[in-house]
Amino acid sequence: MELPPFRIEQYFARHEFNTQHLLSASDCEPLGVGELVQLEPDAAERLLALRCGYSEPAGSGELREAIAALYHGLSAEQIVVTTCAEEAIFLVLHAVLGPGDHAIVATPCYESALQLARSTGAEVSEWRRRFEDGWAHDLEALAGLLRPQTKLVYLNEPHNPTGTLIDQWSFQRLVERCIEHEVLIFSDEVYRGLEHNPADRLPAICELSPSSVSLGSVTKSLGLAGLRTGWIATTDAALRQRVVDLKYYTTICASSPSEQLTALALRHAPELIARNLELINDNVMLVEEFFAEHPDRFEWVRPTAGAIGFPRVHGIADVERWCEGLAAAGVLVLPGSVYDEPRHVRMGFGRAGVQDALAVLGAQLEDLDAEG
Repeated sequence: MELPPFRIEQYFARHEFNTQHLLSASDCEPLGVGELVQLEPDAAERLLALRCGYSEPAGSGELREAIAALYHGLSAEQIVVTTCAEEAIFLVLHAVLGPGDHAIVATPCYESALQLARSTGAEVSEWRRRFEDGWAHDLEALAGLLRPQTKLVYLNEPHNPTGTLIDQWSFQRLVERCIEHEVLIFSDEVYRGLEHNPADRLPAICELSPSSVSLGSVTKSLGLAGLRTGWIATTDAALRQRVVDLKYYTTICASSPSEQLTALALRHAPELIARNLELINDNVMLVEEFFAEHPDRFEWVRPTAGAIGFPRVHGIADVERWCEGLAAAGVLVLPGSVYDEPRHVRMGFGRAGVQDALAVLGAQLEDLDAEG
């Protein structure tokens, strides 16, 4: 198996931990362990009493119960816990695809979804969305990509990096078409819950199609990236078993302390998500005001879900080089070239400190304007 460089993660590895202002973080403001254990009266005591042995390969019963409660009609047995969403992407794609198969990946996307699909030996087509179309989903284009060999469609809603959400009508038509063609939908739902208007929330794909898979995580919506906990939810028992069988070659099981803290957080997910949504909505307004002050530089499709947006940058010939300069000046903005969209940048607004980061960015733009 050969994989190209993971451009997104390499960029963050270079800059995330030595840049003062993170204006491209894709997650929400992290919670501390102390904050988590205050959610339940005996949580700290239970955590300290935990023995750090192996957990169940599919995840502890406590955690799978907490995850299953997020979905309508699913049980704990229909959940497989993974060490972060990244492991789940690897496991599902390799459990489903192989040489001679065909997959369709909605792009632009988090790079591992595309490259790990290719690593299986399957042929992979990109279902490309365009800024000029408002990042809309072209269902006719999808129909043209489907083949008899197509086994999987990868979807990411709410979407990274654009912060957009497929409309209800298109979503339903997509599901119907994939069921008709007996194609599994692998739905990356790690931003689910962060719809800026909760009324826009879509059903989880695992609730609609018995052959499809929902991917979840506590990294984005709950701000718990350090717990490194993800999962898949599906009613397909055979697929779940294939995923667990592959997991024996990766992590075997998750971290027991992380599982306990994740279960604790998920039992209080509504209040934690509400906290994050309040910050996101405040920060989006700050970004909108900033763009209004610099209309010749930025243009975007306003995000409606998640903690990120993907504006187009005007008047800068080499956006990636500009982003490197911004990092050196103290503000991290992710260049769109890592998504094969070189005229864009990814901005994050789920963290505290966005106003300070925008002030630094504004000063850099003033210097750029002064240079002519």
